[in-house]
Amino acid sequence: MSGYDLPYELEHVTSYDATLEPPEIIGELAEGLRANYYVTGGTVDGPKLKGKLRPVGADWLTLRRDGIIVLDVRATIETHDGALVYVTYGGMIDLGEDGYAGFVAGNPPPPEGLDIRITPKFHCAHPDYLWINRAVCVGIGKAYLDKNRVCYDIYQVK
Repeated sequence: MSGYDLPYELEHVTSYDATLEPPEIIGELAEGLRANYYVTGGTVDGPKLKGKLRPVGADWLTLRRDGIIVLDVRATIETHDGALVYVTYGGMIDLGEDGYAGFVAGNPPPPEGLDIRITPKFHCAHPDYLWINRAVCVGIGKAYLDKNRVCYDIYQVK
């Protein structure tokens, strides 16, 4: 069976660039290597959401033995007009089959960054941003782990 050719659009909501603390390595556990990357700040700029990332939150990630980094992110955006938006997302980075061993050995990440795919969910009580509570979004990003930086373009599926 092929697809149903259902209509959809991707609407650019925002882009953001986050700075991170150097990782807090929890270590190798049964499910893989655990590391925490704490948010130190960042910019948020797009057609529907502008502001900054507050220096709170983190990515509590797990690097599985198959080379997949599983993301578990929670952060707060402060919009240009003072609203607070709580964002959570899961996602993944694929380091390849040898990615786990390379990461543990301290191999440097590629200078062009690592591709990230995420599914963010936004939460806001401000009346101007109630629409974001209903938004189904996807994010395309890059991780520059050697620079403690990630960046994303966020799209709403319509």
